[in-house]
Amino acid sequence: MISLILFVGLILIVLLFLTSNSMEQIKSTPKDVFLHLFNIVTFYLSVIGFITLYIQYINAGFPDQLTYYFTAIADGVRWSTSVLFIAVPAYLISSWLLAKDLVKEPAKRELKLRKWLIYFTLFISAITIIIDLMIFVYNFLDGELTIKFFLKIFVVLLVAGAVFGYYLWDLKRKDMKSKLPKLLAIIVSVVVMGSIIIGFFVVGTPADQRNRRFDDDRISDLQELQNQIVNYWTKKEILPANLNDLEDSISGFMIPQDPAGETQYEYKIIDPLTFELCAIFAEPNQNTKFDNRVEFYPIKPYGDYQQNWNHDAGRVCWERTIDPELQKMPEAKI
Repeated sequence: MISLILFVGLILIVLLFLTSNSMEQIKSTPKDVFLHLFNIVTFYLSVIGFITLYIQYINAGFPDQLTYYFTAIADGVRWSTSVLFIAVPAYLISSWLLAKDLVKEPAKRELKLRKWLIYFTLFISAITIIIDLMIFVYNFLDGELTIKFFLKIFVVLLVAGAVFGYYLWDLKRKDMKSKLPKLLAIIVSVVVMGSIIIGFFVVGTPADQRNRRFDDDRISDLQELQNQIVNYWTKKEILPANLNDLEDSISGFMIPQDPAGETQYEYKIIDPLTFELCAIFAEPNQNTKFDNRVEFYPIKPYGDYQQNWNHDAGRVCWERTIDPELQKMPEAKI
């Protein structure tokens, strides 16, 4: 919704600019249009990415037992980090080019396109601040003002206020050789780099993420194997001697292999109704903040079964016992 509003707003500004450009004393060149639009779009992307990143950090730092899903938080952090990593340098470079151009031709400060974009940004910032404060007051009156909610409101308010203050100053300033933009660019670069580094401590390195995806695949494979073993017992009332007995040329089921290709899944019969499945995992998936009661995965429970699939790193085994009363085939009606 926010992206749509910004897009429509930019389109309206460009249309207004094009219809009034012939009346300007200072003519805009295609370069001016490109730089100003490119600068403001990358700026919006940077702001949205920064706010989203810190909201995910707050979600991770103050987990809610009902809504805490590590996978969703990790995806949000990766997306926001990707946006910041590309959009912020692009914004700073385009800002430097615009500042350099304005020093050469100070008269371009009066370009209608530039003023439209600045006032549009001030408008979005002001509306964001007002809505943010409304939400704060509403939740305060409703008695639901938690530290997690307060921090999210504070992040949005801080960023929107900083944006409004900077562009208001930029609109009114006369000294084009001021060192403040350069100082702010350094501060922004340091803050963004520090924010990205924090993500490695919150969700792990790219290698950690790859390991977790492998572990997700392992859990999915074990689920499928468990389903097939239970179905096998349901039909034959005996556990398969080994995993190869589960292969079926008609259904096309084949024994899944470990996604990393380093080891095979282990299967062992404990007694006529109990079996064990084992795999080797690269990362733990347990959330110790909640005594392992909350899964890192956004799907609970796995498949059609209620068993817990939490695991530590290394070799982990699950022992499953079939209940004949629950798993037996229903009698056919004649």
